[in-house]
Formats: sequence, C-alpha cells, structure tokens
Amino acid sequence: MTENPLDFTGKVALVTGAASGMGLATAQAFAEAGAAVVLADFREPEVIAEAQKLVAAGHRAIAVRCDVSDDGEVESMVNRTVSEFARLDVAFNNAGVMARIAPTADSTRQEWDRVIGINLRGVWSCMKYELRQMERQGSGAIVNNASVGALTGNPGIGSYIASKHGVVGLTRTAALEYIKRGIRVNAINPGLIDTQIARDVVSGNEEAYNDIAKNVPIGRAGRPEEIASAVLWLCSPAASYVVGHALTVDGGMTVV
Repeated sequence: MTENPLDFTGKVALVTGAASGMGLATAQAFAEAGAAVVLADFREPEVIAEAQKLVAAGHRAIAVRCDVSDDGEVESMVNRTVSEFARLDVAFNNAGVMARIAPTADSTRQEWDRVIGINLRGVWSCMKYELRQMERQGSGAIVNNASVGALTGNPGIGSYIASKHGVVGLTRTAALEYIKRGIRVNAINPGLIDTQIARDVVSGNEEAYNDIAKNVPIGRAGRPEEIASAVLWLCSPAASYVVGHALTVDGGMTVV
C-alpha cells in the first residue's frame, strides 16, 4: 500500500496570519493531516481561540502572538515552536496586509513602510529564522504567500504589488540557496479568495466584490481551503521535485 504523501503525522507546522482566512484554513488542514501546529498572528485573542478549538478537537496546537514586521517577535515565534515541539518541518509564511488605495504619487512613505514591512520584510524575517532551524535539522519545506499581484500591476495598490513581486524573487533566491541543504522553498499566488483582505481591495463594497468574483473565469471567488490544499501539497513529499516555484491558484484569472 502506497504511503500517503499528505500525511504530516509527526511533523511540526508553523503558519503566520493564522487567526483567519487562508492562514487559519491551512493551520486546520495541517492539524487534520496529523501535524502539530503553531498558529501565529498579531491578533492574539483570535489566534488563541482558534488554537484552543484545534486542541479541543484532539489536535496538537499552540498560539503565538507575532507581528512579523518585528524581527525579535519572529525569532521568539520560531524559538517557541522548537521549545514546544522540538523541531520545525514546514512553514507557511502567510501574514500580509492590503495597501490603502491611492495612486503612486499620492501614497505615503508611512504606508509604503507598513505594507513592505509586513508583506516582504516579514517574509524575509520569517524565512531567516525558519531556515536556520531547518538547516540544523537538514530538512524542511517553506511556502511563502505571494499573490496574482506578483504577476501583473494593479492601479492604486503599488506597495502591495511591489511587495508581492518581491516575495516571489526572494522565494526563488532562497530556493537556490537552500535546496542542497535539504530545504525546499516555494510560493503560492492566490487569486481572488473569499477573505477580508480581498474585500479590503474594494473598501468593503460587497456589490463590487461580488462583481469581481463573477468575472473570475471559474465564476466565483476561491475558498481558503483551496489554498490550504495547495500549500499542503507544496510542503509534502508529493512535491519533492518542486523548487523555487510560485504556484498560481486563481480560478483562471491570469489566463485571460
């Protein structure tokens, strides 16, 4: 009987931005696949509540408060993971924010620093400490959350688009640096996914959001669970030959 490559029993998974949306769905999927899971988010009450739900369901899980734009908090997050579960096998660097809509010349340095600090520097910081631990182990898999915004431009959210292009470039570089050390690094490019950050693009206008969803070739927004499935596959032995790839999961948005 063939061993299930999506069985993460005995593995330890770390997910940032895990209080809701794609991060929460992925943390839940890792737990259901047998992994011990660290749910990290700057929204401490929410992430604690979600970790407690997983524990109540019989899974091994802890919550960690972490602002990924703070290197010290990121280092503490990884250290807590290792102190609690003794290792770190897979990580989904998912935490991110949407830019406040403004043309490039009207955007502010403060807004640029906020978005880049979380979406790009935060991914770099997470990888920095995750890679150090994985290198000590001689194995590991990391998936960084980019976006279809890494493949194109989008008026009004220049800092977000720049950050996601940067995530893909950083992913490809780290992948080449660490593959010979037993660590695979990849990214995922979600399209329109049914999360709060997607609604933030249209300032919470539900009608505008629904119109965008209908125009996706598949006819709807994606579900967070559909991203979770792709992340688990990228982290699994089933994707053992996938290195430095940014997997687009967008219902056909970037095909047309």
